[in-house]
Amino acid sequence: MSTAVKPRPPLEGQHFQVVVIGGGINGVAVARECARAGKRTLLVEQNDFASGVTSRSTRVIHGGLRYLEHGELDLVRESVRERERLLRERSHLVQPLHFLLLLNEQSQRSAMKVRAGLWLYHRLAGKKSADLSEMELKRVERTLDAGHRWSIFNYEDAQCEFPERLVAEWLTEAVAAGAIVRNHCEVLAADVAHGRARGVLLRDRISGKDERVEAGWILNCTGPWADRVCQRSSVRTGQPMLGGVRGTHIVLPRFSGAPSLGLYTEAADGRPVFVLPWNEQILVGTTEVPDSGDPGKTAPSHEEIEYLLLTLRQLFPKAKISAHDIRYAFAGIRPLANSPGDRPSAITRRHFVRDHAQDGAAKMISVIGGKLTTAAALARECVRKIGITVAEPKTVALSDTSLDPLMDEEVVEIAQAGAVSQESARGIVEWHGRQAMDIARLALVSAELRAPICPHTSHVIAEVVQAYRNEFAVTMADALLRRVPVALGPCWSASCSREAALRIGAVLGWNEQAIGSNLEAFETERTAFLQRPAGNMAALEAAAD
Repeated sequence: MSTAVKPRPPLEGQHFQVVVIGGGINGVAVARECARAGKRTLLVEQNDFASGVTSRSTRVIHGGLRYLEHGELDLVRESVRERERLLRERSHLVQPLHFLLLLNEQSQRSAMKVRAGLWLYHRLAGKKSADLSEMELKRVERTLDAGHRWSIFNYEDAQCEFPERLVAEWLTEAVAAGAIVRNHCEVLAADVAHGRARGVLLRDRISGKDERVEAGWILNCTGPWADRVCQRSSVRTGQPMLGGVRGTHIVLPRFSGAPSLGLYTEAADGRPVFVLPWNEQILVGTTEVPDSGDPGKTAPSHEEIEYLLLTLRQLFPKAKISAHDIRYAFAGIRPLANSPGDRPSAITRRHFVRDHAQDGAAKMISVIGGKLTTAAALARECVRKIGITVAEPKTVALSDTSLDPLMDEEVVEIAQAGAVSQESARGIVEWHGRQAMDIARLALVSAELRAPICPHTSHVIAEVVQAYRNEFAVTMADALLRRVPVALGPCWSASCSREAALRIGAVLGWNEQAIGSNLEAFETERTAFLQRPAGNMAALEAAAD
């Protein structure tokens, strides 16, 4: 694997009080809590941090309106509390988003039931319903299929466009608290002897070396890989802990009549589907399909893409949306609890912590389930399970949905400090928050560091260098898909990848061979993740017509 980092110090023979396996949002949150509690903590991830389920989510920070249908009031309370905390503490990454809930005369949910649910949702959140102008409601209504009678309800949740950035921030906070972190480092097995987990066998995918470390506790936070970790480690759980459910999304350009707020509606089979403004594009998802295959090889199916496209076309027939408009599709496996016989939509989204002492592996636990919104709460519960005292954070004040009045002042300050445009400065502030000034000072060093990553973006090379130096990026994909996720944007193409490789390589001192190998590896990973349904275009068009 071609990288831009120096060799990492060996881990062989070291002892850690806690080893956390899995570097998604849950694993990173758990490692952060352990390190903050003063425990010597190791976090390992087989690929890159946030490269699995976290990067394949719907990117909504929500209280769980749909959970009310299943009577999970405690989960809703927890979710709205954590949503408000993220809105306050990570306001540059998590912003309020108005939603419209759309029903027509064919909907499986009655308007009365929805109205009652929204009233309860607002009461649990402790805030009034969101106010939208009559003009905005009418504008949306005009774009919908005029052949239906629409009932439109509004409420407020939040969106984190780039949870990968949230993970990067929590990761650096974990390291600042003393954690050691390794991405591209696979756990081959946990070492279990005499009824107790004692350590892990690692394979560093960068160096190719195998290493063994000792552990006081092992926390399996690998999401859809949790059962596989147990199987490799000969931890007998009786039956699978997980019942994997695949969720697929499609991404399209903004079209005439595209919403500027979130839409929450029903597909033809009654399943909830989101249509969201995201990253200057439109994100539509998600599906729920049982999938027990390799989570690392999951891919959107033809049927799922067709399902989402038809739902969108039925909402907006005037937009003439075509399968050729789909920029890409992506899929991930939700690590839901194993619930044989239940419909995927009926399986709880609550997380569970499984203590493997009952399975002959004391001092090892697995985390099942979890979601973006409640990752911090899950982490607190998990570390308490291993005897670490963690207080609940103080009650947060409900967020003010207005824009930060200091944002413009900060943008001007960053622009001046880094000698970059105000557009670049705004992008740096929005993605990097408190680290923005460090990036500005780095950008000031040279014109090459102030250059845009590709000709279509205002984000600059200094952000990429920061990702390699301080945010544990190892590959170009780590940097451009997750730390500085410009490659998820509407402009990105193969020519952007080539230009970015040349500009990054010039600053990091890559020779021609290194530039070529980094570029090839990046394009391979990006196309495997963001799949264009080109081969199915004709079939999709025929089905849609």
